[in-house]
Amino acid sequence: MAQSVEPQIADLANGWLKHYKLKYYIEQDAPSEDIKTALQEYESKQGGSGGNRPDCNLLLKDSHGELWPILIEYKGYKDKLVKLDTDNQVANRNAKGQPDYKNISQYAVNGAVHYANALLHYTTYEHVIAIGVTGYRDESTKELHRKLGVYYVGKNNFGVGQLVDDYSDLSFLAPKHFDSFIEKVRNLNLSPEELEKLKQKREQEINISLVKLNNEIFREEKGLLEKDRIYLVAATIIATLGVPGKVKPLDKSELKSSQEPGSRDGDIIIQKIRNFLADKDKHIPDDKQSLIVRTLENTITTDNINRADNGESQLKRVFVKIFDDLGMYYKIGLTTDFTGRLFNEMYQWLGYTQDKLNDVVLTPSYVATLLVRLAHVDRNSYVWDFATGSAGLLVAAMNEMIEDAKANIYSPEKLAIKETEIKAKQLLGLEILPDIYMLAIINMILMGDGRSNILNQDSLKGYSGDYLYSEPGKSFPATAFVLNPPYSAEGNGMVFVKKALSMMSHGYAAIIIQNSAGSGKAAEFNRQILKHSTLLASIKMPIDLFIGKSSVQTNIYVFRVGEAHKKDDIVRFIDFSNDGYTRTNRKKASVNLRDTDHAHERYSEVVSLVRNGSSALHFLNSKDFYEGHIDPQNGSDWNQIAPIDTRPTIEDLKNTVADYLSWNVSTLLRKQPKEEDGLGKL
Repeated sequence: MAQSVEPQIADLANGWLKHYKLKYYIEQDAPSEDIKTALQEYESKQGGSGGNRPDCNLLLKDSHGELWPILIEYKGYKDKLVKLDTDNQVANRNAKGQPDYKNISQYAVNGAVHYANALLHYTTYEHVIAIGVTGYRDESTKELHRKLGVYYVGKNNFGVGQLVDDYSDLSFLAPKHFDSFIEKVRNLNLSPEELEKLKQKREQEINISLVKLNNEIFREEKGLLEKDRIYLVAATIIATLGVPGKVKPLDKSELKSSQEPGSRDGDIIIQKIRNFLADKDKHIPDDKQSLIVRTLENTITTDNINRADNGESQLKRVFVKIFDDLGMYYKIGLTTDFTGRLFNEMYQWLGYTQDKLNDVVLTPSYVATLLVRLAHVDRNSYVWDFATGSAGLLVAAMNEMIEDAKANIYSPEKLAIKETEIKAKQLLGLEILPDIYMLAIINMILMGDGRSNILNQDSLKGYSGDYLYSEPGKSFPATAFVLNPPYSAEGNGMVFVKKALSMMSHGYAAIIIQNSAGSGKAAEFNRQILKHSTLLASIKMPIDLFIGKSSVQTNIYVFRVGEAHKKDDIVRFIDFSNDGYTRTNRKKASVNLRDTDHAHERYSEVVSLVRNGSSALHFLNSKDFYEGHIDPQNGSDWNQIAPIDTRPTIEDLKNTVADYLSWNVSTLLRKQPKEEDGLGKL
């Protein structure tokens, strides 16, 4: 094997940095204490504890005042620049979602990306540049050749990394070129297909980490109830998020297991949570702040969990486990898919019966998006959910509203105002279960919003339709209703629909519910609903939609609110049993959800079919779509299928006659006597 030229590569690259008059740090040195600590805390390139030492690192500021950590790793062999996976992504994890330490330690870019994730995990930096440099010496000419790999690693790409461009040196870091380089970084985008694959990978990793975490806490930490584990995860997440420039994320080194009142680990965590929630830019109402703190305090500040055992409290041990196992996911920019996976697994910790678990089942993110689109949600909508669970539907609505705002508002200042208004005033959810309510609050915080009106209220008893938080005493002007109700409620959950729609003057609603609600289980509720709302569509969903739960046949029902349903109103019935996804519930499967038949296109098509009718048919066929009528006085005829016409047509007759003639001729030919062998011979 050729001799490594890493020292020469390091001298060359560091010489460039000197020439650009840039201050850089090598190995154990770092430009800031938080970067140094993050590198020490993060798992090493070999899989051990800490001790990460980038060959070179810098901290550069762009013209907007934003700081950019630059982490550089050197190698000295021709083929050791970067190792990519089959999806052309930096291969730092194997098929099981576990760190691939061989690739991380042997390839320059892979090592630099590993260091970058340490910063995303343990600091407030959201954007990092990871650079790999390697090279070799030509044996014939003795010339030193080099290769560079320049990658952006941030929340936008979930810490995986994106190639910025091809470079032959580090001059893009020079002051006169740095801003244009950063502009190129900011314009990087991932395709929908790439994002989907990354999400699937991260979901798998999150599931593995959560199961491992729960098992370890259950096995090793005695005296913690299921709810305690939920609140410990919630407290750890909030305490370690931080607010850039205002609230430093809580570092595990700050927990000293002191027994001094006010300095116990629980006291420190609660104070950090208070500081985070009190940030004025979050606009979290005082009573909501108090509720969150009070709920978490009941677990976090108890004597048993704070008592030092061999110099360390149980709280600190659990805090470290949670942050080390999960921090890399919620610190790199979670989407609703990731938070959904986290919360769905945490539901299992609550000790509910299977029936209750089915009541709080997570709505898959792509179904949540479908519901908000069917409900005509846009930037001007006011959306509410009367059984909000972890707030997944409201998060989907918020995303849809903000995307619509970005597409229609061209003033940055006006767009910022509108986004604030959407988060503060245009979303409202109610959740009666305190544990689930806490998860909903955390979900909204993780998604960058603490202001949404998430209420710990019984939507069926005593709720008058007011904001309660952002504008006390004022009614919420709902124009869109989305719901995945608890199926154990009256009418399979239609009782929620009846109340919500009766409190709306106009707008649209989309709900997913057990289809027995439309075939007799909720007939009386349905009749009442149709007195003020029109059923526009009934959509039959795949029976295996909720992976990991008992098979339940569900339908989506879409309503226009404020107009009573008439007998001659057209209802669009859609059989969406084949939605294009293939699902598996195998625990060892690398991917449980795969797009095998244009799933994205099919979901968009369903929205178009509901709005425009059969003209939108493309991936679905005519047998999947039927326009018919229901009896508003019936309430049990909402699950119809396209009628099968058994009357023969002229074409059927032609085909039958042709088949008969073909059979008759072939029969006659078979019955002809065979010619004798000698026939025709002399």
